[in-house]
This record gives sequence, C-alpha cells and structure tokens, in this order.
Amino acid sequence: MLTDIQGHRDWTTGLCDCFADIPICLLTWWCLVCVECKNASRLGECCCMPYCVPGGTINVRSRLRTIGGIHGSVCNDCMTLACCGPCAVCQMSREMDNMGIL
Repeated sequence: MLTDIQGHRDWTTGLCDCFADIPICLLTWWCLVCVECKNASRLGECCCMPYCVPGGTINVRSRLRTIGGIHGSVCNDCMTLACCGPCAVCQMSREMDNMGIL
C-alpha cells in the first residue's frame, strides 16, 4: 500500500480558489459539462461518464483523490459536489494540472 487509506495530503488548491486559474474558472462557469467530461477523460474514464453513470462526477472526484493520495471520503466528495459543484469541478481540474495529469 503506497499511502494511508485516507490519503496523505490535502488538495493543492482550496475549493474556493477558482480565480487561481481564470481560464478554467470561466470555462467551468460557461460550460460545466465540458469541464466535467474533460476531467473524466483525463483520468482515463469515458468522457460521458459524468452524465451516463449515476454519481459519475462523485466517482471521478474519488478516483482523483485516490490517485493523488488526497485526504477525504466519498461522503465528503458527495456533499462537496452537492453544495459547491462548479467550484469542486474547477478544483479537480486545477489538481490534475498540478499533478501533471494531461
């Protein structure tokens, strides 16, 4: 096992740090679907997963946390996406950029 089951680090940017990357912030604002599909694709999933699989975006966020060794839980992912969905999707995209995931 490479990391603790709960992860060993925090997100590199905060949930409300959307303005840290203005282009992705604007793209998320104008086309949330595009960013969600691109995030899934970047993690090796089908680009339609967020909209074809129930809870798809939650699964993408959980997969990103697992790959990156980020603290959290599926329950926290669910609540974060339910309350601050666009901000969470933007955070996920920034995290993948910071991790070097193309």
